[in-house]
Amino acid sequence: MTLLLATKHSLGQYGFENKVELTGVVMSADSLRYLPFVSVIIKNKEVGTFSNDRGVFTLIADKGDTLEYSSIGFRKKRFVIPRELSSNRYSVIQLMTQDTFYLPNTIIRPSLSKEEFDKAFTTWHIPDDKYETARKNTEFQTMRMLAFTLPKDGRENQGTYQQMLAKQNYWAGQQPPMTIFSPLAWYEFYKAWKRGDYRRKK
Repeated sequence: MTLLLATKHSLGQYGFENKVELTGVVMSADSLRYLPFVSVIIKNKEVGTFSNDRGVFTLIADKGDTLEYSSIGFRKKRFVIPRELSSNRYSVIQLMTQDTFYLPNTIIRPSLSKEEFDKAFTTWHIPDDKYETARKNTEFQTMRMLAFTLPKDGRENQGTYQQMLAKQNYWAGQQPPMTIFSPLAWYEFYKAWKRGDYRRKK
């Protein structure tokens, strides 16, 4: 009996009796389908969560808090948790209505003749979309150019330093061999010379 009273006193002292474990489901109002990744936040507090792929979310809040639901393509909704709850658990089903989109004006022009179409097809410049821009940024030549121009990050510098230490410790206590007699070194020199690495830069 003493332990129970102490626990109840502690909950009242820290305000835990006002907390609510809220479990809810977010659905569309027209088709009653689950809405995933809906933002559920507590108004005026930096606390929130997202619904999962089944539209289910769980959140710890206070009685009387106002929940705000927001998702792209749907109108925002608000829900106030009742203050007179007798339990510390509460379930809610929130229905959201699709919002109206207003697209910009579109100008419809008559179709071009075959000659005009051929000229437009060869001369018009169509800007790249996000996929084409990403493809160009990840080309081999672009990545190679960036690798030579960008500075090394901390991980690369650490790896280079560790390789240098490992090379020094490998020949510790003895004279390292001279690479002038190494066929591999001469092969690397020949490839660098063919690439033009030793050409004088203007």
